[in-house]
Amino acid sequence: MEQVVLVDDDGYRIGTADKATVHHRETPLHLAFSAYVFNSRGEFLITRRAASKKTWPHAWTNSCCGHPLPDEDLPDAVARRLQDELGLASTAIDLVLPTFRYRAEMPNGVVEHELCPVFRVLADDTPRPDPSEVSDTLWLPWDAFVSGVLNDELTISPWCYEQVVALSRLADDPRDWDVAGPADLPPAARG
Repeated sequence: MEQVVLVDDDGYRIGTADKATVHHRETPLHLAFSAYVFNSRGEFLITRRAASKKTWPHAWTNSCCGHPLPDEDLPDAVARRLQDELGLASTAIDLVLPTFRYRAEMPNGVVEHELCPVFRVLADDTPRPDPSEVSDTLWLPWDAFVSGVLNDELTISPWCYEQVVALSRLADDPRDWDVAGPADLPPAARG
């Protein structure tokens, strides 16, 4: 069974839990990641979560999300999930929001509660989504996506909304986002 890394408020590892049992009304804080995939044309890959997802089924969101396995480096986890969920091989994986954290509650009471570093990824392959993870994909110009999100014209997952707000503060062009290093990550994610 896949495990997630549980963390305390300071980002230190305090244990592990079965992924299948961790998302509920009292979801403990755990380590995750979000990836924003761009192609060489500068387009951003938005994905729609599969209907079978426990949290935010059918929601449009960033390119890929996931949880690192215990003792797995975050860039390796990002590459693994991009391949598993979207059939994508990345040419670059850069850390851009090392300490992003959020808590979001669904109308049914299920909670996401994650320490979730954010990565910018370059990939030019055509996505081949795993239908159990992703029901649809769409390449969009980044500025149009940001404008749609910030003007409430696009409905997306709550973590993606918060991340877009933070990413838009870094720079208008994703190529200009400053890259953080492993030392900037929370302690549980430093490998």
